[in-house]
Amino acid sequence: MNFSNKQVLRTYASPHSKNAWANIQSIGWRKVGQLTTDGVTNMFVMLNAAKANSKTVSGTIDANNQISLLYL
Repeated sequence: MNFSNKQVLRTYASPHSKNAWANIQSIGWRKVGQLTTDGVTNMFVMLNAAKANSKTVSGTIDANNQISLLYL
């Protein structure tokens, strides 16, 4: 599922490896896909930047209901 121009309402991460989440407008809570550790971190940084600066994001939710692609 593709989405575009959605606000990031909240983000969450735990100290466990590759465990980052985002609550995206009209989509709800979705986990950042199980990419490389750096990939998950980079997406999480993008999500937080969007939230902090009131920017929207676009991307793709994969078949596992995880964020697999993200544009800021």
